[in-house]
Amino acid sequence: MVQRVSGSVVCPVSCATFVFLCAVSLTTVCICYSVLLLHSEQIKKLETDVMTLKTKSEKANTSGHAVCCRGVWGCYTDAKGQSASRSKREVSKHGRQLRQTRRRRTLIHLQALSSHSHDEDDCTVMKWMSAWSQGEGLQVSEENVTVMTEGHYFIYSQVLYSSTTWIMGHVITKRLNGTDTKLMKCVKNMPDNISMALNSCYTAGIFFLESGSVLELSVPRKSADLILTPHSTFFGIFSL
Repeated sequence: MVQRVSGSVVCPVSCATFVFLCAVSLTTVCICYSVLLLHSEQIKKLETDVMTLKTKSEKANTSGHAVCCRGVWGCYTDAKGQSASRSKREVSKHGRQLRQTRRRRTLIHLQALSSHSHDEDDCTVMKWMSAWSQGEGLQVSEENVTVMTEGHYFIYSQVLYSSTTWIMGHVITKRLNGTDTKLMKCVKNMPDNISMALNSCYTAGIFFLESGSVLELSVPRKSADLILTPHSTFFGIFSL
């Protein structure tokens, strides 16, 4: 039944409807409150995660590694920091290896003191002295160099000739267990004008030398005319 009050139409509401509406409103309020509580717990958890990541970042920075946070789900070690640390370790390791190599390396540089002929062999040989040496793996004895420690060696030599003979040169020979092996040979054409009769011959190579090998530099011509100054005629070996 519809009632009119002061010109307005009023619909009466039953008690049951009123109670239902109140229950719906209360349920809505409860749901909203529950959602707010849930959000509040999530926010607190996120704040805790952020603080934890910040603490980890500060600790990593003090040890030389930058830590970058990716949101709130984790963190990762900065690749640049790792690369710099790795580079320092590699440089340090390379430095140690280089120092050890220098300590182990054996070398000898010889300069000629005099020359004399071996008439039976039709050759000229030099008497050497050590101008610079390192290590105990090589020993010089007048005309020869003896290898005490086997390994790969770089051998070099130069002889300056003063002769009008058509061809001049020298040979590096290895003697081991009674067997001679020619390692290197150097040959040069010489001018026929005595005033211009100067020419140098240089040779070098890498060889494996057994312990006990004896090296000799000889000119395959007796009474050869040679210039024996230190910068003109020399002989050297160093280990690799």
